[in-house]
Amino acid sequence: MKKLLCAAALVGMSSLASAQQVNVICSVQADWCNMIATVYARTTGVKINLALKGSGEALAQLIAEKDNPKTDVWFGGTGDPHLQAAESGLTLEYKSPTLSQLYPWAQQQAQQSGFKTVGIYSGPLGFGYNTELLKKKKLAVPQSWADLLKPEYKGDIQVANPASSGTAYTMIATLVQLMGEEKAFDYLKGLHKNVGQYTRSGTGPIKAVARGETAVSISFVHDAPQERMQGFPVETVTPAEGTGAEIGSMSIVKGARNLAEAKKFYEWALTPQAQTFGAAAKQFQLPSNKGTVVDANVPDFKKIKMINYDYAKYGASAERRRLIARWEKDVNSLPR
Repeated sequence: MKKLLCAAALVGMSSLASAQQVNVICSVQADWCNMIATVYARTTGVKINLALKGSGEALAQLIAEKDNPKTDVWFGGTGDPHLQAAESGLTLEYKSPTLSQLYPWAQQQAQQSGFKTVGIYSGPLGFGYNTELLKKKKLAVPQSWADLLKPEYKGDIQVANPASSGTAYTMIATLVQLMGEEKAFDYLKGLHKNVGQYTRSGTGPIKAVARGETAVSISFVHDAPQERMQGFPVETVTPAEGTGAEIGSMSIVKGARNLAEAKKFYEWALTPQAQTFGAAAKQFQLPSNKGTVVDANVPDFKKIKMINYDYAKYGASAERRRLIARWEKDVNSLPR
């Protein structure tokens, strides 16, 4: 009898212990992920088991674990893969009571996914440039997409590879919406001649600009202030013709083992307090909760010409696959 009672007590304790943790794939920068995990554990007593993965890798993991999910929440990373996860039935419909406190773009992300994901931050695409290198090479600051095709920038532009980077896919989708598909691909072929390197990650090009390895990057403008704070001569500009933005998102995984804790974490992550940790970790996207204090380093969207980006269309997996395949075939295969 004693043994049975002890066993029952142990089962009770272990279920209690498992209820006090949440498994999170985190697709923002490591400092931000670790800060969230530390603060959340300290303030709630709930342990976050963190896995740091880019959004493409995170989606691949959710697909691989579909029949036996080991993840409860997927936090951050470009919104397109989150929309694909929703479309593939990998994430759970959940309508947060906090939705009305969020900016319209964050609410729209939720509506378009059937409430299977939500916008947690946004950041515009633009160009980074090394002020010292441009001066040394007697190059003007590029002000437009058209400027990047000028022969004087040959070999001096870096952008990520869209097959591995959400940032670069955002660029392709932006150009297609801005110019029409045929003109956009003609543009990308012209740009290809000036690209010195396609990096694997979206932050690679701005880091190369900061360190003087290339003069210009196509990157999210919120990735520049952190480099500038480290003393690098980096500035940004957004293209005059208009640009797109990422909507970083958050999703609860369908079949989450710690569902109650997943929902609590999700709600916490949408609060103004939790959304200040991005800037505290030197990440300067615009937070989605209207009540969040916005850091001075966050790009001012009111001063940027934004296109009306169709997240539903360009976040669909078939469209993304098609455009990336076309880029590989028509652009990446060309000599430089």
